[in-house]
Amino acid sequence: MLYEAYDIGSDAADRLRTWGRAVHHAWSPWTEAGYREPATWFTAAGEMMMRAGLTHRRPGYGIDTVTVGNRDVPVTEEPAHRTPFGTLTHFRKDLDQPQPRVLVVAPLSGHFATLLRHTVRTLLADHDVYITDWTNARDVPLPEGRFGFDEYVDHLVGFVESMGPGSHVVAVCQPAVQALAAAALMAETKNPASPASITLMAGPVDISVNPTMVNELATGRPIAWFERNLIATVPARYAGAGRRVYPGFVQLFAFMSMNADRHMKGHLDLFWHLVRGETVKALQIKTFYDEYFAVLDLAAEFYLETVERVFQKNLLAQNKLPYRGRILDMRSIRRTALMTVEGERDDICSVGQTVAAHDLCSGLRPYMKRHHLQAGVGHYGVFSGRKWEGQVYPLLRNFIQANN
Repeated sequence: MLYEAYDIGSDAADRLRTWGRAVHHAWSPWTEAGYREPATWFTAAGEMMMRAGLTHRRPGYGIDTVTVGNRDVPVTEEPAHRTPFGTLTHFRKDLDQPQPRVLVVAPLSGHFATLLRHTVRTLLADHDVYITDWTNARDVPLPEGRFGFDEYVDHLVGFVESMGPGSHVVAVCQPAVQALAAAALMAETKNPASPASITLMAGPVDISVNPTMVNELATGRPIAWFERNLIATVPARYAGAGRRVYPGFVQLFAFMSMNADRHMKGHLDLFWHLVRGETVKALQIKTFYDEYFAVLDLAAEFYLETVERVFQKNLLAQNKLPYRGRILDMRSIRRTALMTVEGERDDICSVGQTVAAHDLCSGLRPYMKRHHLQAGVGHYGVFSGRKWEGQVYPLLRNFIQANN
C-alpha cells in the first residue's frame, strides 16, 4: 500500500503541474512586457506549481566538453557494459595520449549517479573516466532476478574486468565497502584485472568509530522493522511490477524531514527570486532541486543486506564480510594501492570510519597506503566543490599517477 499511496500523490502532482503550466502561460506575457504585481506573483506561482512532485528519470550529466591541457575536448557518453541493474558509462574523449582509466563507483542510495557530475568533470581532465550508472529498480522486470550485496560486488568485478588490467577505482561514500570487497575478491582469485589502486572517499568501513546520526538510525531497530516498514512492492503500472524495493521517495522524505526548515526556506527563496527576476539565483536553486528530487528505488535485498552487514553487524570492520558463502579477507589485498579521504566536518561518515581500511588491509606495504583528512568540509565537500577540486583532487591525481 505504501507505493499505491505515493502514486495517488504523484498523480495529484501531475494535475498540479498542469494547472501550473496554465497559470504560467496566462501571466508570463504580462511579466515579460514589464508589468509587476500581480503578474510577477502569478508567473512565479505558476512555475512553482510546475515543479511539484518527484521524477524517476536520470538527469543528464551535462558534460559536453572538458579542458585537457590547453584545449577543449568533446566528451561523449557511451555504454561500455550493460546489465539489467546497471550500466558502465564511459565518458569518451578523442585523445592521442592515453590516460589512466578510472572507475567512479557511485552510491546506490536513492539518487542517480549524476550527483557525482562535478567529481567526474574534475577527473576527466587527467583520466579516462567510467562510472556505475545504477538502474532504478522499479524499472527492472522481476524475471531478471535479485540484486543484493553480492550481486553489487559481482557488478564491480565485471565492470573493472571490462575496463581491463591496470584500472583504478574511486568509490564515493556507501560503496566503499563493496569496492573493498571486490578488490579482496579479485586478489584472492588472482584476477588479472585487479585494480592498480582503490580510493575510498568518505565511506563507512567501520561505523563503530564516532557514530553519526545515520549510523544510529540504522542500528536503532532490528532488521525486521526495516523490512516491515520501509520495503514496498512495485505496482503493476511499472516495468518492475512485483519487485520488492526500498523506494527512493521514502529515503528522500526521511532526509528532508531532518532538514525541513532548510528546504522550506530554499523554496521560499526560489519563489522570491522568480518574483524579482533574479534568474541566476533562481537557476542555482532549481538546478539543485532538479537533481535532489530525481530519485531511484533500491532492490529490497540490497538495501536490507547493506543495513545488516555494514551498519548493524559492522562485519567489514571485523574482517568477516561474507560473499556467496565465504568470508573475504582484506589482508589478501597486496598489489592494489589504497588511498582514503575523509572530511573534517562530515556528519554522515565521520572522521575515522574510512581510514579504518588501512588497518584491515595489513597485507599492503606502507608505501602503498595514503590517507588525507580534508579540513573544513562536510560529506559532499570531500568529492564536490572548490576544496575537492583545489585540494583533494591534486592528491588523488598524484596517487593514481604514482600507481599507474
